[in-house]
Amino acid sequence: MKYALITGGSRGIGAATVRLCARRGWGVAVGYDHSESPARSLVQELSALGVPALAVQADVSDNEQVRRMVDNVLENFCQLDILICSAGISHVGLISQIDETRWRNLFAVNVDGVHHCCQAVLPHMLSRQSGSIVTVSSMWGQVGASCEVAYSATKGAVIAYTKALAKELGPSNIRVNCVAPGVIDTEMNAHLSPEDLSALADETPLCRIGTPEEAAAAIAFLASDEASFLTGQVLAPNGGLVV
Repeated sequence: MKYALITGGSRGIGAATVRLCARRGWGVAVGYDHSESPARSLVQELSALGVPALAVQADVSDNEQVRRMVDNVLENFCQLDILICSAGISHVGLISQIDETRWRNLFAVNVDGVHHCCQAVLPHMLSRQSGSIVTVSSMWGQVGASCEVAYSATKGAVIAYTKALAKELGPSNIRVNCVAPGVIDTEMNAHLSPEDLSALADETPLCRIGTPEEAAAAIAFLASDEASFLTGQVLAPNGGLVV
């Protein structure tokens, strides 16, 4: 059996990924920061189906909390085959108006968080000479978005980190890939009005907004042995909005 740690696993794309990984027969650790109730409800749901599952708390911007989280997972599962870095926050606004605290927080969660998680799992994966890491970026990390400059910068950094880490870890049989979703129907996009969502759907060649399950399918594929010869890649479930 494989075991996966999924940060940001209590809701949105992360929760959809947790459920899909469980359906694949993998044990799952649901990482969360503030959303304890949804995380524990998800664990109860999976445990009722006989899937090994636990909820683990950490603010991914805090390196020590992340290390304790990974230690907790290893203590319960004894192994960790897959890391999925889905935790993230967004920001919409003019770059001329963002304050220093918000700017730093975006990078602390979206970039430092990925680094902390990867660094924490690597001793275990390196000792086993095996592992799969999937980061979650955004189509705006590929091309940038007006009024989302800071967010785009963090997600572009995640893509660069992924590609470089894939080269570093390839000789150790550890794969590192990235999923860069387009507009997905999640809480992160709740700030968008129905008119904005309709306009984005109209701009998308497939003429609709994506679902968390569709983004999760890309993540689970890259994490799985089906993608055994893929590393350093960016898979973009975006309906053709960015090509």
